Amino acid sequence: MAREFSRTQRVSQEIQKEIAIILQREIKDPRVGMATVSGVDLSRDMAYATVFVTFLNFMDEDHNSEQVKTGIKVLNDISGYIRSLLGKEMRLRIIPELKFEYDSSLVEGMRMSNLVSDVIKHDQDMRKSADDKEGN
Repeated sequence: MAREFSRTQRVSQEIQKEIAIILQREIKDPRVGMATVSGVDLSRDMAYATVFVTFLNFMDEDHNSEQVKTGIKVLNDISGYIRSLLGKEMRLRIIPELKFEYDSSLVEGMRMSNLVSDVIKHDQDMRKSADDKEGN
């Protein structure tokens, strides 16, 4: 039976878990706030990792807001510290260089869900008013 997950995928998931724990327990900067790690894209040689984060306390904001840009800048500035903590937790020959990027998929998903809910509500209201007109 072939392996279902490659080594890079397994390491990527472990890095995601460890960085999430580090952000929760070690990083106390208020500019970062409540950052969650939504994914890690690891290069094939495992030397570089792009870490996708979402800020839960900035969910209402536009993904280009100053708070989001500041949070990403702070995370990229302290990526060396996060990398050193990651090296203490994981037994890897090479700890990848970390680059943080904002993941807007959660915000976009919520926006789309709200749009669908609004259309359904509008459709129900239209049917209700059409049924009321037929009843008269």
